[in-house]
Amino acid sequence: MKTNKKMDTFLFLIVSVSLLATLGSLFLSEILRYVPCKLCWIQRIFMYPITIISLVAFLKRDYTQYLYILLLSFFGIGFALYHYLVQKTTFFQQNNLCVDLACQAQYINGLGFITIPFLSLISFLMMIVFSLFIYRLLKEKIK
Repeated sequence: MKTNKKMDTFLFLIVSVSLLATLGSLFLSEILRYVPCKLCWIQRIFMYPITIISLVAFLKRDYTQYLYILLLSFFGIGFALYHYLVQKTTFFQQNNLCVDLACQAQYINGLGFITIPFLSLISFLMMIVFSLFIYRLLKEKIK
Protein backbone atom coordinates (compact mmCIF):
# COMPACT_ATOMS: atom_id res chain seq x y z
CA MET A 1 0.00 0.00 0.00
CA LYS A 2 2.85 2.37 0.82
CA THR A 3 4.36 1.80 -2.64
CA ASN A 4 1.10 2.75 -4.38
CA LYS A 5 0.96 6.02 -2.46
CA LYS A 6 4.51 6.87 -3.53
CA MET A 7 3.72 5.99 -7.14
CA ASP A 8 0.57 8.11 -6.95
CA THR A 9 2.69 11.01 -5.74
CA PHE A 10 5.21 10.68 -8.57
CA LEU A 11 2.46 10.32 -11.15
CA PHE A 12 0.73 13.40 -9.72
CA LEU A 13 4.03 15.30 -9.97
CA ILE A 14 4.32 14.30 -13.63
CA VAL A 15 0.76 15.48 -14.27
CA SER A 16 1.53 18.77 -12.50
CA VAL A 17 4.79 19.46 -14.34
CA SER A 18 3.42 18.55 -17.77
CA LEU A 19 0.21 20.53 -17.22
CA LEU A 20 2.16 23.57 -16.05
CA ALA A 21 4.48 23.30 -19.07
CA THR A 22 1.55 22.89 -21.46
CA LEU A 23 -0.42 25.80 -20.02
CA GLY A 24 2.76 27.88 -19.84
CA SER A 25 3.54 27.32 -23.52
CA LEU A 26 -0.02 28.17 -24.48
CA PHE A 27 0.08 31.31 -22.34
CA LEU A 28 3.32 32.46 -23.99
CA SER A 29 2.03 31.91 -27.52
CA GLU A 30 -1.67 32.72 -27.22
CA ILE A 31 -1.73 35.45 -24.56
CA LEU A 32 1.71 37.08 -24.82
CA ARG A 33 1.84 36.42 -28.58
CA TYR A 34 5.38 34.99 -28.57
CA VAL A 35 5.76 33.19 -31.89
CA PRO A 36 6.89 29.58 -31.34
CA CYS A 37 9.69 28.46 -33.63
CA LYS A 38 9.98 25.02 -35.22
CA LEU A 39 11.99 23.63 -32.32
CA CYS A 40 9.38 24.93 -29.87
CA TRP A 41 6.67 23.12 -31.83
CA ILE A 42 8.66 19.88 -31.73
CA GLN A 43 9.01 20.16 -27.96
CA ARG A 44 5.27 20.74 -27.71
CA ILE A 45 4.68 17.60 -29.79
CA PHE A 46 6.37 15.62 -27.02
CA MET A 47 5.02 17.60 -24.04
CA TYR A 48 1.29 17.77 -24.81
CA PRO A 49 0.71 13.99 -25.04
CA ILE A 50 2.51 13.52 -21.71
CA THR A 51 -0.12 15.73 -20.09
CA ILE A 52 -2.95 13.58 -21.41
CA ILE A 53 -1.23 10.22 -20.83
CA SER A 54 -0.17 11.10 -17.29
CA LEU A 55 -3.58 12.48 -16.34
CA VAL A 56 -5.38 9.37 -17.57
CA ALA A 57 -2.76 7.16 -15.91
CA PHE A 58 -3.19 9.05 -12.64
CA LEU A 59 -6.98 8.77 -12.73
CA LYS A 60 -6.83 5.04 -13.56
CA ARG A 61 -3.84 4.38 -11.29
CA ASP A 62 -2.07 2.81 -14.27
CA TYR A 63 1.58 3.09 -13.28
CA THR A 64 2.81 1.22 -16.36
CA GLN A 65 2.28 4.36 -18.44
CA TYR A 66 5.58 5.64 -17.02
CA LEU A 67 7.26 3.95 -19.99
CA TYR A 68 5.47 6.15 -22.54
CA ILE A 69 6.09 9.24 -20.44
CA LEU A 70 9.76 8.32 -20.17
CA LEU A 71 10.10 7.74 -23.91
CA LEU A 72 8.41 11.03 -24.85
CA SER A 73 10.47 12.87 -22.23
CA PHE A 74 13.77 11.52 -23.59
CA PHE A 75 12.95 12.76 -27.08
CA GLY A 76 11.67 16.06 -25.70
CA ILE A 77 14.75 16.70 -23.58
CA GLY A 78 16.96 16.09 -26.61
CA PHE A 79 15.20 18.77 -28.64
CA ALA A 80 15.06 21.13 -25.64
CA LEU A 81 18.80 20.74 -25.06
CA TYR A 82 19.56 21.32 -28.74
CA HIS A 83 17.30 24.39 -28.79
CA TYR A 84 18.98 25.77 -25.67
CA LEU A 85 22.41 25.28 -27.24
CA VAL A 86 21.22 27.08 -30.39
CA GLN A 87 20.24 30.02 -28.23
CA LYS A 88 23.30 30.12 -26.00
CA THR A 89 26.33 28.99 -28.01
CA THR A 90 27.83 30.47 -31.15
CA PHE A 91 28.79 27.05 -32.50
CA PHE A 92 25.19 25.87 -32.58
CA GLN A 93 23.95 29.24 -33.82
CA GLN A 94 26.27 29.01 -36.82
CA ASN A 95 25.47 25.34 -37.48
CA ASN A 96 21.78 25.51 -36.68
CA LEU A 97 19.64 22.81 -38.29
CA CYS A 98 16.61 25.01 -37.68
CA VAL A 99 16.63 27.57 -40.48
CA ASP A 100 13.98 29.56 -38.63
CA LEU A 101 15.62 32.64 -37.07
CA ALA A 102 12.99 32.52 -34.34
CA CYS A 103 14.86 29.51 -32.91
CA GLN A 104 17.54 31.91 -31.70
CA ALA A 105 15.06 34.41 -30.25
CA GLN A 106 15.13 34.68 -26.47
CA TYR A 107 11.77 36.05 -25.37
CA ILE A 108 12.73 35.24 -21.79
CA ASN A 109 16.29 35.41 -20.44
CA GLY A 110 16.11 35.30 -16.65
CA LEU A 111 19.40 35.49 -14.78
CA GLY A 112 21.17 35.25 -18.13
CA PHE A 113 20.39 31.55 -18.64
CA ILE A 114 16.69 30.83 -17.99
CA THR A 115 15.04 30.75 -21.42
CA ILE A 116 11.93 28.97 -22.69
CA PRO A 117 13.94 25.95 -23.95
CA PHE A 118 15.70 25.83 -20.56
CA LEU A 119 12.32 25.63 -18.81
CA SER A 120 11.28 22.89 -21.24
CA LEU A 121 14.51 21.02 -20.56
CA ILE A 122 13.96 21.19 -16.79
CA SER A 123 10.35 20.00 -17.19
CA PHE A 124 11.38 16.99 -19.28
CA LEU A 125 14.21 16.22 -16.86
CA MET A 126 11.84 16.26 -13.89
CA MET A 127 9.44 13.91 -15.67
CA ILE A 128 12.30 11.54 -16.51
CA VAL A 129 13.35 11.45 -12.86
CA PHE A 130 9.79 10.91 -11.61
CA SER A 131 9.23 8.16 -14.21
CA LEU A 132 12.41 6.41 -13.13
CA PHE A 133 11.21 6.52 -9.52
CA ILE A 134 7.94 4.89 -10.61
CA TYR A 135 9.93 2.24 -12.51
CA ARG A 136 12.02 1.52 -9.42
CA LEU A 137 8.94 1.25 -7.20
CA LEU A 138 7.21 -1.07 -9.69
CA LYS A 139 10.32 -3.22 -9.83
CA GLU A 140 10.41 -3.44 -6.02
CA LYS A 141 6.71 -4.29 -5.91
CA ILE A 142 7.21 -7.25 -8.25
CA LYS A 143 9.92 -8.78 -6.04
